[in-house]
Amino acid sequence: MQCLWLENQQLTIREVPVPQPAAGDALVRVRLAGVCGTDLALLSGARPYCGIPGHEFVGEVMSAPTDRHWEGRRVVGEITIPCRDCPACAAGRTSHCAHRSVLGISNHPGVFAELITLPVDNLHTVPEGVSDDQAVFTEPLAAALRITEQVALAPGDQVLVIGSGRLGQLIAQVLVNAGCRVHALAKYPVQRNALRERSVKLLLPEELTTVTTSFDVVVEATGSSAGFAEARRAVRPGGTIVLNSTFNGTAQVDLSSLVVDEITVIGSRCGPFDEALDLLADGKVDPLPMIETTYPLQNAALAFDHARRPACFKVLIRPPQ
Repeated sequence: MQCLWLENQQLTIREVPVPQPAAGDALVRVRLAGVCGTDLALLSGARPYCGIPGHEFVGEVMSAPTDRHWEGRRVVGEITIPCRDCPACAAGRTSHCAHRSVLGISNHPGVFAELITLPVDNLHTVPEGVSDDQAVFTEPLAAALRITEQVALAPGDQVLVIGSGRLGQLIAQVLVNAGCRVHALAKYPVQRNALRERSVKLLLPEELTTVTTSFDVVVEATGSSAGFAEARRAVRPGGTIVLNSTFNGTAQVDLSSLVVDEITVIGSRCGPFDEALDLLADGKVDPLPMIETTYPLQNAALAFDHARRPACFKVLIRPPQ
């Protein structure tokens, strides 16, 4: 089968054997996949990776030897593949499994390929009314929803989203749905226009130092260490900073000020797929305006180049069907 291969920070198209599903796994034909900031970070060498990248997808189950009822279903899949035996798994915290593999990120081939394998326990059926173009956003939308599980948000809460790219746009939509008064830092016109349509109040980075409102919750989704410093300036005493992006390197943090102002800092990552699919099915989140373009798998390297452009939203990759 055809796949995109990442090695030594280089992308090539390769022919590799069709993966064989183990007991409890499904063989899934990838219908559509999305390029994520994490994929771009792997290409840049932020962490060692060799193999097939990609983790945002919608596909069709071709075979599931131990769970035949999955065959023929259109599905999305959670990216963490847990061991099911460690203390974290026993406690139900499978996304924090000590021995986990992660689809297209760590020890498991990703979705920029014609076919993948994934445990059936990771699969979720896509509702009929949700298109492939919508369903491919399930994983990042679930990550945005994780914030609502971790933070006790109340209607009217003043929330600031720092970072208005692919993930930040979804976070803003989720928080508007939660009844929050959402503000966002957005420096590019395309980002600002998209947020304005979602009733989000816009701020420029230089305005942050002049804003008199202190925010109850600040979500950092920039993927850079500078984002935390901006979040710290914006959050009120007793407020919460949610870190929803990762970056290469370290950040300087004044821990004493966090203590004095009693700031809560929360890391946020994997979220609820079923709730994400419900929002898509109900039309409460519309990701379609974020799609910039779709490339065939054989031109996937060009898709990555496109996705690296400033202010680029979502670039999709379609394998041969």
